[in-house]
Amino acid sequence: MSLPTKRVTRDAMMQRVARFADLEGYDGGLPDSHYPGSERTIYNVLGFQPPAGDNTIVSPVGAEAAEKAGIRIQEGFNVGYVACVSGNGALMHNHDTNETFIPMTGIWEFQWEVDDRVEAVTLGPLDTISMPAGVNRRFVNVTKNADPATTNILMGIIGGDTPGAEFSQGAMQLLRAKNLV
Repeated sequence: MSLPTKRVTRDAMMQRVARFADLEGYDGGLPDSHYPGSERTIYNVLGFQPPAGDNTIVSPVGAEAAEKAGIRIQEGFNVGYVACVSGNGALMHNHDTNETFIPMTGIWEFQWEVDDRVEAVTLGPLDTISMPAGVNRRFVNVTKNADPATTNILMGIIGGDTPGAEFSQGAMQLLRAKNLV
């Protein structure tokens, strides 16, 4: 069997290049974006648009970032980055597709809910964790920096062209208590 060969011009290929310095970062535009300890900047490098329909289901990168992908293609997955200071991350949420994380800099803790408890694993640069669809999960930058203003970067890869994210009941209670939803 032979795979078909596709010819792509340089101009066409350059539409598929995203330079980090040119990406627009967003505060997330997610329900927890302004919750204390959840402040982070999201860079949508490659991929999807916001899901349609029910407003409790949101784009995993937030509406603004979803609209501004560095590479605007839909080929079944998204690549993005999260940048935040130590102590910050996301509240507990889940996706309807797989989400894979790779810390680029710093130390990150990944938590997930199972059997009425929270499990966790701590990963460093280039380690990888792959969260299955439907699992409540969160991540937190736990890097011990000399300078508390130092941000670290986490890569996220999410399956699908228009995946959805939904915050856990506990996260929604925290957000309601702060009048953020």
